[in-house]
Amino acid sequence: MVIVKDERMSRKRTYLMCPPERFTVAYAINPWMDTSAPVDVELALKQWQLLRETLARLGHTVHVLPAQDGLPDMVYAANGAFTVDGTAFGARFRYPQRTAEAAAHRAFYEEQGTWAYVEPTEINEGEGDFAYLPDAYGGMILAGYGFRTEAVAHSHAQEALGRPAISLQLVDPRFYHLDVALAALDDGNIAYYPGAFSAGSQRILAQLFPDALLADEADALAFGLNLVSDGRNVVLNAEATGLAAKLTAAGYTPVLVELSELKKGGGSVKCCVAELRP
Repeated sequence: MVIVKDERMSRKRTYLMCPPERFTVAYAINPWMDTSAPVDVELALKQWQLLRETLARLGHTVHVLPAQDGLPDMVYAANGAFTVDGTAFGARFRYPQRTAEAAAHRAFYEEQGTWAYVEPTEINEGEGDFAYLPDAYGGMILAGYGFRTEAVAHSHAQEALGRPAISLQLVDPRFYHLDVALAALDDGNIAYYPGAFSAGSQRILAQLFPDALLADEADALAFGLNLVSDGRNVVLNAEATGLAAKLTAAGYTPVLVELSELKKGGGSVKCCVAELRP
């Protein structure tokens, strides 16, 4: 069946973002971070604000988590927790440079007064390594491991959130989080770069998502898969023109944003945006 654009339906989402007011590359904990490359904080703020305004213009609600001194990576808000149906499964970061971010995110959820917060016992980095598809097989969590999140955390998330978690092994250090190798395009389908995953995980993804959009290495290296989609509008890195063309052909509407400064820390659109699922 040929899918035309009008068949793609957007759904209003709620997001959490943190401004890059303290952003810098002061250490290297992924292959993209170069401490010798200066960061233009003013430009980073402008790019971040444009991303926030883009999401709002598309009809979505954006909450803002204040930046904190000494936590330059807080701008990557997706890593602070993973939420499903009013429950927030908290993060426990692998590297000590980011450990305190977890408490800032926990405080946000507790201050809202409507979330059930689950304190993790094993290392996991929130939506960096978890994706949720509510319409896939009755509600499914895709969970990455190999570089940051420990595989045992997947079963803990499954128990806390009451949704089956499918473990996927990442094998290429350039794609150190699931969200730079795979993205939910809507509530039931995904895009991903097969080369980021082990052979077994590739077979699992092919079986579960036969209609997935397959990205190539160039798409992935342009941080194209580090995207945010509402089911119709797909907000992604401006460099990912190849993936944008594939999305258009598949009936989605790509919305390109420039995040060159934030890419210096190893992240793009999705890294900066946590989805809140009350």
